[in-house]
Amino acid sequence: MANKSVLGLFDNADTAADATDVLLAAGCEQGDFDVLTGCPYPEGAFGEKDPVHHIYVFPLIGALMGLSVAFLLTAGTQIAYPMITGGKPILAFPAMTIISYEGTLLGAVIFTILGIIFESRMPRPRLDPYDPRITEGYIGLLVTCPEEKLSVMEQALRRGSAVDIIHEKGRALQA
Repeated sequence: MANKSVLGLFDNADTAADATDVLLAAGCEQGDFDVLTGCPYPEGAFGEKDPVHHIYVFPLIGALMGLSVAFLLTAGTQIAYPMITGGKPILAFPAMTIISYEGTLLGAVIFTILGIIFESRMPRPRLDPYDPRITEGYIGLLVTCPEEKLSVMEQALRRGSAVDIIHEKGRALQA
């Protein structure tokens, strides 16, 4: 079955932190819920797991690809159009280093931007429920689970003293 989402709104950080314990006791996994806040809180303040980022891999891959393309471009050009000048070698490595450096930087920058977009989950095919009160100081617990467990998670949010519960379709249920 498809995964569905439910959003529980809490009016302070303590009840939201307690509600994460209630969700875990109800069978929710650490990666099944996200904490949505309009205020900055330290990582793990609500009992959620620390996010694992792989952003450092993207610039490394981009730099290696940029270096490879730059090296193939310069070497291929010098081999395809050889200019033998005074007995010097056809492949001029000092001249190739400048283009290789620029290609490495270009690849690293482009892949860093792509990595940020990828790690930020920017292309969202499906929108999760959201409430504008989160920007006014409320704290949201967004639970994503299989459809058959949705009612159990909704009851867990109610037991955790949620002020309001919002389903994926946007209709609100009073707690």
